[in-house]
Amino acid sequence: MISSEHEIARSRNSAVGHDEGSGLRVVRRRAYGRWFADAVLVLIVLGLIWTSATNPNFQWDVVFQYLTHQMILGGLVTTLQLTVLTMVIASVIGVVLALMIISDDPWLRGVAEAYKWLFRGTPLLVQLIFWFNISALYPKISLSIAGVGELFSFSGNSITPFMAALLGLSLHESAYMAEIVRGGVMAVGHGQGEAAKAMGMKPMQTFGRIVLPQALRVIVPATGNQVILMLKTTSLVSVIALPELLYSAQAIYSRTFEIIPLLIVASCWYLAVCSILGVGQYYLERRLGRGHKSKR
Repeated sequence: MISSEHEIARSRNSAVGHDEGSGLRVVRRRAYGRWFADAVLVLIVLGLIWTSATNPNFQWDVVFQYLTHQMILGGLVTTLQLTVLTMVIASVIGVVLALMIISDDPWLRGVAEAYKWLFRGTPLLVQLIFWFNISALYPKISLSIAGVGELFSFSGNSITPFMAALLGLSLHESAYMAEIVRGGVMAVGHGQGEAAKAMGMKPMQTFGRIVLPQALRVIVPATGNQVILMLKTTSLVSVIALPELLYSAQAIYSRTFEIIPLLIVASCWYLAVCSILGVGQYYLERRLGRGHKSKR
């Protein structure tokens, strides 16, 4: 028994690079293949950097000239506004839809499933163009109640490109947020809700105080990815002439014909904002994940 324990100890020491019994240092086998692959990758990266820096067709002087241009910054602000407002509205609608899907009422489930089927099954670009031209179907949009009268009304032509973009993006994104929220809720143990019910809590109290806080650990990572995706998806609203980041770049290069530099300008801002969002998502996930990491 003693000898076997000694052999185990020696094998452990050998794994970390030492052999106490003989005093010899164990040298790991050289990974020539990995070194070669790393060298090739370094050469490729350096080559890309060199050709990008020395190729005059990139027109880096034009890129730096327009990087902080007034139109570009204005388009960036519009893009950020669309992203924030869309995700807030879509998250609220998504929570409502998720509650309808997991409810015991078949009518509520049917309506929610039909909503998902419609807005996930049609391309977002089609939806944006549809909402932008909604006045062709409804020249006047109003809401009235019998015995009360007309509560409000407005002309379909009064829908601005920003309103059409916000409406199309929010309704489309809410269908995906519904599945994200539903998945997070389903990840919470069924016993949590049963325990809350046994304590006399109402269904909405159980969801808001017990289920949702625990589901956030699953919901937040997926939602963070959706926020980053939405930031880039807002570029689609350029088809309805909304001056967001991409449309602003297009408006400039349609006059100057400096297409590549202006596309690089837009890409730089998209990369910068997505990087900031990625860092924020990392720290938020780490904070919500405290107490759930396995100890090593």
